[in-house]
Amino acid sequence: MDKSILKLIANSLKEDVNSGDITTKATISKSKKAVGKFLVKADGVVAGLEIAKTVFKVVDPKIKFEIKIKDGSKVKYGDIAAVVSGKAQSLLTAERTALNFLQRMSGIATSTNAYTEKVKHTKAKVIDTRKTVPGLRTLDKLAVKIGGCANHRIGLYDMFLIKDNHIEVAGSITKAVEACVKYQKKHCSKFKIEVETKNLKEVLEALTTKVDVIMLDNFEIEDMKNAVKLINGKCKVEASGGVNFETVKTIAETGVDFISVGALTHSVKALDISLEITL
Repeated sequence: MDKSILKLIANSLKEDVNSGDITTKATISKSKKAVGKFLVKADGVVAGLEIAKTVFKVVDPKIKFEIKIKDGSKVKYGDIAAVVSGKAQSLLTAERTALNFLQRMSGIATSTNAYTEKVKHTKAKVIDTRKTVPGLRTLDKLAVKIGGCANHRIGLYDMFLIKDNHIEVAGSITKAVEACVKYQKKHCSKFKIEVETKNLKEVLEALTTKVDVIMLDNFEIEDMKNAVKLINGKCKVEASGGVNFETVKTIAETGVDFISVGALTHSVKALDISLEITL
């Protein structure tokens, strides 16, 4: 598993356990064994079982963790996603951290899958944003992929995305793009260049710069359709700004290539999953 994820898990356990799980130590003997079942309590898409498994293994390498339903699978109320067994103390200590990851990732995957279903009759791909919980971006974006959508840029380092504030400071769309091209040549990088536009006039200017992607930010549907016609396949088109579950289908039908949805990660509802422990 990626070292950054292992570090995240270690830090999360430290945050929760710190000097020790005093309640478990006080009430459960070291020799007591137990079995835990991850019970799904809502319909959705499960994601994060491998992460949950790693949490338990970090707490106690001797714990057995059997995944019953693969990540990315649709689940319904009453399903058993996984079974874990071993020392009762270890199960109880790892429980909350494992569930926090599993519930959040499953919530993201569930929402992502629903968005994918909404636009599957079009060419549009729903993508995520950088609106993630600080420190959890790797797992948030992994959950998006598991749910069936695509990742946009991971951070500020792997794609040029010229937004309104960049344009304001640089002086114009043209100047901002030219600066990025110059940076590319100087640093021998090959990252894509995307520019945000607020109206059709800016779309026309962006087209003269030959960028890779033009973002249509908060466009009305008719303006979006006109922008797609203007661009006419000369570059990719992304729709962005206030997209929600009710509007994504209509946006997809305008002919855009990508639809970025911050709600996939910034306001996700965790999927209800619990760990039922028995002797």
